[in-house]
This record gives sequence, structure tokens and C-alpha cells, in this order.
Amino acid sequence: MTDVEGPAYVPGHELLKGRTAVITAAAGAGIGGATARRFLEEGARVLISDAHARRLKEYEGELAADFEGVAALACDVTDEAQVQALFDAALRLHGRLDIVVNNAGLGGTSDLVDMTDEQWSRVLDVTLNGTFRCTRAALRAFREGGHGGVIVNNASVVGWRAQAGQAHYAAAKAGVMALTRCAAMEAAGFGVRVNAVSPSLAMHPHLVKVTTPELLEELTAREAFGRYAEPWEVANVIVFLASGYSSYMTGEVVSVSSQHA
Repeated sequence: MTDVEGPAYVPGHELLKGRTAVITAAAGAGIGGATARRFLEEGARVLISDAHARRLKEYEGELAADFEGVAALACDVTDEAQVQALFDAALRLHGRLDIVVNNAGLGGTSDLVDMTDEQWSRVLDVTLNGTFRCTRAALRAFREGGHGGVIVNNASVVGWRAQAGQAHYAAAKAGVMALTRCAAMEAAGFGVRVNAVSPSLAMHPHLVKVTTPELLEELTAREAFGRYAEPWEVANVIVFLASGYSSYMTGEVVSVSSQHA
């Protein structure tokens, strides 16, 4: 896809040492999986979740071979009972919750003129409503815990910039951005920060399966560095937002992109 050489992997610096985190949609090679590994490298204990139980179990095994403090629980973020069970499990395992990364999302390509109600509703339910459900559960846990906390949501540059065939996904991600800002204002009173990342093009196997080579070439050409982001490059920014280095940031949406202005 590109001949441009990427950056060297950045080692951990114990930025999240002793903290506990829940990360959704964290099975496999995408941003969620990269974030789980980065959090563990930074000293966190991590409960990963995903709607795909088999892939989740496999990835849990991969992480557990290299790190302590890994647990996994399948969770469909469109199901409120499963969301609540996920957060109950985090508190049961660790006694507290410090960080939540809302990474679950669903895309697809369809022109609005041909889009069905089911296509629209499914993307909105996973991507926006799922983030809402997990944010609500996290805020309740943080408020009851009384020791603050951090939420990092995964948005997208598509929430800002138009792209044909992405009306449902763009609307959902724009909603995630607005939800982030509003939740941040509500949560500041009990010591919780809520921010979001907004990636442009992070390459992973699932994206290759659902996107044509022609579109990937076009999207890559928009990037100033002439290459897509590695998922761990987005995860690095999530680590920053989850750590004390961003202690005065809340309600912000941070673009993780080299797209031309």
C-alpha cells in the first residue's frame, strides 16, 4: 500500500502503572488490541472485551503470554445487560476502575440514497449508542468510587470531514464527539476527565477486508506522510489521554491524523 517507512515502536514508560482499565472491541490487530498491549506495557491491569468471543479468547491468551494483569469478557455494547456485566466484572476483579476506552464501532459503505433503516440503525447502535452505554456505566462506577477516572472515546476524522458512502458512520462519530464534550462537562464535578481521539487512517486486517484497494490508495494519498498510521500510533495518543500527562484536558477531541488541511 505504501513504501514509506514507519516510525520505530516506542517502549513503555510506566505511565499507567497500577491503574485498571476496561477496553472495548479489543480483540485482534486493530486500535483496541493495540491499546490493550500499550496499556499493559505502561503498567496497567486490563479487562478487554469484544463481541467476538473466540477472537477475544485468542487475544487474551496472546497478551497473557507476555503480561500479567490481563482478563477478558465478551460484551456486545448494544446489550445493556452485557455492558453492565462488563463493568461489574472490572470492579469485582480489581476493586476499582481507573480508565475506560470506548473503542467499539461499526462501519460500512453505502450511499445515503440506497441506505436502509437497518444499515443506519445498526451503525448508530454500535458506534454511538454503544459508546453512550459504556460511558454511562463508567461514570456511575467512577462517581460511586469517589477517586476520579478517565474515559477515552474513539471518534474519527470522518466526524469532521465529508466522505461519500459514510453518512451513517460519520453521523455516529460526530455524535461520539458531541457526547464526549457533554459528558466531560457533567463529569468534571466528580473528578473524571472525558476525551476522544479522532484517527484518520489506521491500517488493520479488518479494514482491508471491508475497503477496496482503490479507496485505501486514495485515503493513503491524503496523508502528508504518505502512509497510514499503525494502530499502536493511535494507541500512544490514547495512553497520553489516559495518563497524568493530560491532567488538564477534558472535553477535547484530538486528531490523530496527517491528512492535508
